Amino acid sequence: MQLNHSQLGRRVALVEEPNLILLDKRIDSSYQLFTEVINNVERNAQVFIDSLKTTEVLNYDSVHSSNDHWKILPPINHPRDPMQCILSGTGLTHKVSAQSRNQMHENQKADHLTDSMKMYLWGEEGGKPTDNKIGVQPEWFYKGNGLSLKGHGDSLMVPSYANDGGDESEIAGVYLISAAGIPYRIGFVQGNEFSDHVMERKNYLYLAPSKLRDCSIGPELVISSRFDSIAGTVTILRQGKEFWAKGLLTGEAAMAHSLANLEYHHFKYQQHRVPGQLHIHFFGASSFSFGENISLQDGDEMSVSFENMGRPLVNSIRFAQKSEEKISVKSL
Repeated sequence: MQLNHSQLGRRVALVEEPNLILLDKRIDSSYQLFTEVINNVERNAQVFIDSLKTTEVLNYDSVHSSNDHWKILPPINHPRDPMQCILSGTGLTHKVSAQSRNQMHENQKADHLTDSMKMYLWGEEGGKPTDNKIGVQPEWFYKGNGLSLKGHGDSLMVPSYANDGGDESEIAGVYLISAAGIPYRIGFVQGNEFSDHVMERKNYLYLAPSKLRDCSIGPELVISSRFDSIAGTVTILRQGKEFWAKGLLTGEAAMAHSLANLEYHHFKYQQHRVPGQLHIHFFGASSFSFGENISLQDGDEMSVSFENMGRPLVNSIRFAQKSEEKISVKSL
């Protein structure tokens, strides 16, 4: 985890329930920590992290509930240049969400398959190739850069030019590009990919701008290579009471694509293998409230929790109070 103290600054912590163990002050970001691991190929990540443990211990309950001087940051970000953090994702990986998208874009013909469902079915047929073959290309979208990345307890903003904001509870992969241009998967994080489904529903060609919104990850980064079957829950709280909840299932067993196929089609692009780049790539949602005709309101809290992925990721939704203002471009 990454934490920030108004007076003591940034620190990296190791989760050892029910405590957080602060790491050596020399390491003030997860980015720095994993860069050092990658640049020394003979160094074992877990052994190195354990060697950095201090005797400074925090109570996780207090930190997670924001009753402490420490603020939870995204578990990884680019500490110097947010433009070097690329947020992206693949949709149409889970059947339930593909069906929701199909309903958004379907026409009046009952036997008509939308492009959304066609693409999902392509994944069902060819998204898990064998024998080192290249599988069918998934949908891919650009989510923004590190300026849009939020952590546990932060608000996710619906800007004045947006039509809506809605939860998308997912697992995301975290990747760091080595000095040699090799992608390394650090691990996985819980995420709320958060999108504008009303804008997307108007026309599928609005998918790209509907994705340029805040998103959140955390509170923990789980160093693991397992992505087989992960159950979870998304919960919407309204005025402190549960308003809606849904079970989730993700991981390769629940998806049309293998992890290797998703990763290949992201990192086949040379511009995604720039040394020092940080990538946070969302793997798709199995359920979201908009798919059940629920509109979120200002102040609603979205809680995302997946098994073995740490404590829940909780964010409130906030709608911009100002009207949309035109931005004019000046010429030289």
